[in-house]
Amino acid sequence: MSSEDLAVDLKARVQALLDEHDPATTDPREFLGAQYDAGLAWVHLPHGFGGLDLPRKAQETVDAQLAAAGAPVGGTAKNFIGMGMAAPTIAAFGTDDQKRKFLRPLFTGEQVYCQLFSEPGAGSDLAGVATRAVRDGDDWIVNGQKVWTSMAQHAQMAILVARTDPTVPKHAGLTYFLCDMTQPGVEVRPLRQITGEAEFNEVFLTDARVPDANRLGPVGGGWRVATTTLNNERVAIGTRAGTPREGGMIGQVARVWRDEPGLRNPGMHDELMRLWVDTEVLRLAGERLRQQAQAGQPGPEGAGMKVAFARLAQAISGFDIELHAESGLQYDDWTMRRTEVVDLIGREPGYRYLRARGNSIEGGTSEILRNTISERILGLPGEHRVDKDVAWKDLDR
Repeated sequence: MSSEDLAVDLKARVQALLDEHDPATTDPREFLGAQYDAGLAWVHLPHGFGGLDLPRKAQETVDAQLAAAGAPVGGTAKNFIGMGMAAPTIAAFGTDDQKRKFLRPLFTGEQVYCQLFSEPGAGSDLAGVATRAVRDGDDWIVNGQKVWTSMAQHAQMAILVARTDPTVPKHAGLTYFLCDMTQPGVEVRPLRQITGEAEFNEVFLTDARVPDANRLGPVGGGWRVATTTLNNERVAIGTRAGTPREGGMIGQVARVWRDEPGLRNPGMHDELMRLWVDTEVLRLAGERLRQQAQAGQPGPEGAGMKVAFARLAQAISGFDIELHAESGLQYDDWTMRRTEVVDLIGREPGYRYLRARGNSIEGGTSEILRNTISERILGLPGEHRVDKDVAWKDLDR
């Protein structure tokens, strides 16, 4: 089928969906279920799993037509971890039974996901996690503590990395699971941040059970599966899909510069222009990276985008504070709110400055990602790692 015929066929499929399920009158969950069943959720996946066995790029045609009709977005606002990280990992490593079981409720928002990766003693060093999963018949019994877990208070499911073999080197002893967050033995506690909000959580797992049927990939193969999740996460954070020119924080700063000339400092003009150009370069690079990703799984290039995004967000928020002078330091809302969506645009400069501090930590610290860039993109010699061939149980912790 030619690209023109493919576009016509897809538009007809989308229109048939809209005719049968008017977004204005159909329950969002029902609409998303119908979209999934029609193969229009992820068109690159096989028939029966929300797709049509088409090139990834064809999804753009579907999404644009649905957006113009006011259709709901897959996953809902709370399920960004499910859509951005869990779904592509399940699609890449899940069995057919797992795809049938988990992808549809993820897309409809019936199952919100969180990410149980980082731990108090293993944040940047994900391979050093201590949470243990011990086989018990057809189940695994999990005990441990996770931290910095977004959306855990809303999640029904989690992507979980746990240690299943402490007698082998740390990367080799990990296994990847899909964990039920609603079961006994899972406790979620809020973590208050520098902004005063409780955006993240710590999660305690005490004899939680995970069926072996919920294991993604082989036993001991969790590092490879987790790498797929992390690559998708970094692309999602670093590229900010759909951001227009002069969108995001640089747009806020540029509007203040234009609308409030009394705040201008001639010495700041060159810095503003540099930040504006850097933002546009990052936006265009992100568009290119997303286009390249249409052909397959995201690679290590996402690490570079994520590092650049974090640096730029912190630089812009610092400039924003300086531009507003004393008023930029005002930040009156220290309510411990359980925020669901990070709003770096609709809040005051003080909030943006404080929240941007976390950009160089979440999704992989900038220090660790620079190692990824140097070794996996630039081909430079790797760091000397004394723990590479040592059994995890024998490591100093």
